[in-house]
Amino acid sequence: MLTIIGCGNLNRSDDAVGVIIAQRLQQYLTKHPHPDVQIYDCGTAGMEVMFKARGSKELIIIDASSTNSEPGAVFKVPGKELETLPEPSYNLHDFRWDNALAAGRKIFKDDFPYYVTVYLIEAENLGFGLELSPAVKHSADVVFEEITTVIRQKVELF
Repeated sequence: MLTIIGCGNLNRSDDAVGVIIAQRLQQYLTKHPHPDVQIYDCGTAGMEVMFKARGSKELIIIDASSTNSEPGAVFKVPGKELETLPEPSYNLHDFRWDNALAAGRKIFKDDFPYYVTVYLIEAENLGFGLELSPAVKHSADVVFEEITTVIRQKVELF
């Protein structure tokens, strides 16, 4: 099973890129169904990422980044390099997808994806707004095409 999860906030311009790509992939999967692929929009809910990923063999996470790199830059990173255990807190909003990777592996052990890839797209604008900046929109199209290629390859193996 391949699970694809988009993260972000639809009300904060480029921060929405992961959610927007996930929604586009859900539409793609409706037209090109595959029983071993599931796609979720998890917004900003790290706990949801952990539970949706459980039981999959492979996981792809898509989110915006803010590293002062060129807007629209795409980083494809192994999940192992990004997972971190959460700091002690009583606020579940502080539990993010990077925490979900570490906690999910610790809690679910072999029932958590071993192969994790994270696509990070450098944001230009993280202020309030409903539109992606042009550079991020272009990168979203590139990442969407790359992931649909992965899905098509799964269909050929099926």
